[in-house]
Amino acid sequence: MKKYVRGTAIVGVLTLAVAACGSKPTEENAGGSANKDFKACMVSDSGGFDDKSFNQTSYKGLQDAVKEKGLTEVKAESKSDNDYPTNMTAMVNAKCNVIVAVGFKLEDATEAAAKANPDIKFAIVDSAPAPGKELPNLKPLLFNTAQSSFQAGYLAAAMSQSGKVGTFGGIKIPTVTIFMDGFAEGVKYYNTQKGKNVQVLGWDDAKQTGLFTNDFEDKAKGQTNAQNLITQGADVLFPVAGPAGLGGLQAAKASNGKVNAIWVDTDGCVSAAEYCPVLMSSVQKGMDVAVKDAIVSVVDNKFDNTQFTGTLDNGGTSLAPFHDFDSKVTADTKKELDQIKADIISGKIKVQSKAQPTAS
Repeated sequence: MKKYVRGTAIVGVLTLAVAACGSKPTEENAGGSANKDFKACMVSDSGGFDDKSFNQTSYKGLQDAVKEKGLTEVKAESKSDNDYPTNMTAMVNAKCNVIVAVGFKLEDATEAAAKANPDIKFAIVDSAPAPGKELPNLKPLLFNTAQSSFQAGYLAAAMSQSGKVGTFGGIKIPTVTIFMDGFAEGVKYYNTQKGKNVQVLGWDDAKQTGLFTNDFEDKAKGQTNAQNLITQGADVLFPVAGPAGLGGLQAAKASNGKVNAIWVDTDGCVSAAEYCPVLMSSVQKGMDVAVKDAIVSVVDNKFDNTQFTGTLDNGGTSLAPFHDFDSKVTADTKKELDQIKADIISGKIKVQSKAQPTAS
């Protein structure tokens, strides 16, 4: 058994919902003070709550639920993988009513805590127990980002001037490679439709091999990986590496307009606005909405352990607005991206990534 010796930083925040002056209180506002003893809790992965991506988007869901329902918020930020069991135990000891774990890497600690504490409700982003091993108090929150990444790959290919686009990941796990798979498939689809030969650097979806920083924190590694792709000719980057991926955006920004990028998890023009001038779009995961809904279901005594899977069809994943690139993306490309979305939803286009979540 590993010995975990890191300390745990826990922050508790009480937020009460307040009705606007003169307005009739809604059910949520009316129940605000009554819910102050309800503890909604979250454990981040090692990227931290300010990663401008994965954890930050999930944390927004917690904040939204706290604000709407007048709950007490408790959170534990993990600085390394060794923190997960410690932080999860701390949330249990804090007598949380619901605990949300952010990320695939927390699955062991989360499942162990859920089994040991059947009276506490749990939810986990990007992980689900094996079939037949489901737990009555654990709700999986999954996202088929291969679908929206397919659109991103098509967009990247359409916008590339060099005929080369590049991607790199943080750690080679399914929740990372699912983006890279979809991206590569979207580029191939563009080539088939347009008779082109845009190359994808950094990921071979057939061989499942490619370029990784091997963590989610080191921006310098991300910048180095991005620069390697740029040196090979890539003029559109697709970093899938959390905070390390910000290094990729730094490399794009330093190119003075020669290289642009597509962000992941959340709309980068909102979460990392300083990079908006180089972001043509982002692949969004609706983690904030899914997390909020899971927490609210516990408050309202409507919790169930049914797996949620975010798709293009239900809006759980999507391609973000083009922002500064809106005038640069042609009307034809916009129309084609809309058609791709419709064809993926209908099943006409079948995304092949084996990292896609299985149906619940």
